[in-house]
Amino acid sequence: MVCYKNIFPLRQTNMSLLSDILIIMLIAVAVVYFCHRIRIPMIVGFLFTGIIAGPRGLGLVSDIAAVKTLAEVGVVLLLFTIGLEFSFRNLFNIRRTVLLGGSIQVALAFVVFYLMALQFGLPVREAVLIGFLVSLSSTAIVMKIFQDRAEMDTPHGNTALGILIFQDLIVVPMMLSIPYLAGTAGQEANALLIFLVEVVGISLMVFVCTKWLVPWFFYNVARTRSRELFLLSVIVLCLVIAWLTHLAGLSLALGAFLAGLIVSESEYSEQALGNILPFKDVFISFFFVSIGMLFDMGFLLDHPLLIVFTALMVLICKSLVAGVAAVFVGLPLRSAVLVGFSLSQVGEFSFILAGSALLVGLMKDFYYQFFLAVSVLSMMVAPFVINMAPFFAEKLQKLPLPRKIKRGSYAQRPGSREKMRLKNHLIIIGFGLNGRNLARAAVIVGIPHVIIEMNPAVVRQEREKGKPIFYGDATQEQILRHADIRSARSVAIVINDAAATRRITEIVRRLNARVYILVRTRYITEIRPLMDLGADEVIPEEFETSVEIFSRILNKYLLPKDEIEKLITEIRGDGYQMFRSLSEDAASCKDLRFCLPDVEMSSFRIMAGSPLIGKTLFDTEMRKKHGVTLLAVNRDAQILSNPPADLEFMEGDILFVVGQADNINAVEGLIKGDVKR
Repeated sequence: MVCYKNIFPLRQTNMSLLSDILIIMLIAVAVVYFCHRIRIPMIVGFLFTGIIAGPRGLGLVSDIAAVKTLAEVGVVLLLFTIGLEFSFRNLFNIRRTVLLGGSIQVALAFVVFYLMALQFGLPVREAVLIGFLVSLSSTAIVMKIFQDRAEMDTPHGNTALGILIFQDLIVVPMMLSIPYLAGTAGQEANALLIFLVEVVGISLMVFVCTKWLVPWFFYNVARTRSRELFLLSVIVLCLVIAWLTHLAGLSLALGAFLAGLIVSESEYSEQALGNILPFKDVFISFFFVSIGMLFDMGFLLDHPLLIVFTALMVLICKSLVAGVAAVFVGLPLRSAVLVGFSLSQVGEFSFILAGSALLVGLMKDFYYQFFLAVSVLSMMVAPFVINMAPFFAEKLQKLPLPRKIKRGSYAQRPGSREKMRLKNHLIIIGFGLNGRNLARAAVIVGIPHVIIEMNPAVVRQEREKGKPIFYGDATQEQILRHADIRSARSVAIVINDAAATRRITEIVRRLNARVYILVRTRYITEIRPLMDLGADEVIPEEFETSVEIFSRILNKYLLPKDEIEKLITEIRGDGYQMFRSLSEDAASCKDLRFCLPDVEMSSFRIMAGSPLIGKTLFDTEMRKKHGVTLLAVNRDAQILSNPPADLEFMEGDILFVVGQADNINAVEGLIKGDVKR
């Protein structure tokens, strides 16, 4: 017999959590929208949401512990995405920042705030604790802002990340020292040795996962072509590694960062990043909401001047300390100022240290509430402080400071994973028969291109051959951004999934309004929807198959080849016009062959030995003598439109000319050297 008494409390608990999430999201939508309208950073909106809904505000949320759990998941996913955009090689490149910059920043901040605490009359042990708490900065806030502003791979972004990594590592010995500071240490004597053994074990695990386990695992998952399974596998891997590092005494965030680094070394990193981004954005909002819930507005109103003054001192001193650390690393003055301002707030891991100190009696309740008020206030103004950094950096650049400080002394290597840097290239989505032929043609004529394919076996095989191909689902914006969609000249979508084709077409057109989009589809009925979504040309296999059948039948009747080609051209023109439902009175003309039947447009490549090499357009008298107009020149994948008369032709140039057929033939002879001028 079912015991309903045991079921209903569980149901009430679930409904309570659901109602809390709903309340938070409703308030967040309203507050963040208002902040957006008055140009306040989104993070501040989430912090205000927590203040309003929290126990010290309107008290609308009952299950604070559940919200904090969701917040931890958000931090884990944030650090996981940062790791995905990084790599172990790039982490090695910024080792100077991690070790030197991180140690200088933490040491200087500790000394400064330790001495300040002593001046305010705190005992030595509590002053040491204050030094620990204030020396840490918020990884979640800094990385979120830098990600949103695409500054992760800048010198100041790399340096800030390196210092934050060191802070995540140093928080462990800080945590181990709290019982000793409180005089309650018992069996912690061997804790450091155990911690070191666990770190070695995690390092070995990371090496094995990076080298063998994760590539093999994701290869087999990707072969299933199941997006749901791939997404689930990514999340499970992230949480498992974060959990293992947490068991070893490290932070969940550091474990998630290591998980991201492991996946970043595989060919599935972009797909994993595209899958995880929507979840990260949702859960990280709960982190900022949970921070806002800690803020006690009543405590602030009781001690407004003291709290505001202390928060201001924290921001100023931490900015100076972090800036000095960046200068020691060798960054130029401007980047050092940006680093200093970005690390000026108190970190989320400081709350964990403060909570542990409160439990063992090292921190009194008043000082704990005072610390929370100052810390949350520093987090709330952090986005504004970071936004002001460039202004102060420009002002400091004008001061008569030593040249070495302004320019820096350390050649900062890129810390972000190496990305594609293409321009005016072709993106081929799908590597079936059409994609292969298109890629082969691109190689022959020298068109820069990149291929996106969902079959991991094909990707692995073609990458070994040196093809510019990577694994990914092009229905995700992150995959198209990785292929530099914003600087692409053309996109060819040659996949069989009709729904995915429409989705890709819409995203491509939204990300790049000028790119030329050619889509291959199976059915004629798909042409109109794809054109509405932004496709420039749609090639239906159904229609092209009928044209091919028609041409072969005529060939059997021994019709001249030129007549067959003329008929095919007319059928294609009429057919595609009909499919697109274009008006007969339309003023636009997509094909000169139909609008101007006596005029042709052709392209010719200047080969080695051509008499045009070294001559100018004026020398050839192309328009005057041959009646042909040169529209443009393609030189090294760069289009020179409306070329000037003094343009010298070079070997490999592709000339685009327009004129009557006979004149075009004469120019072809001129280019090849078959006729005399």
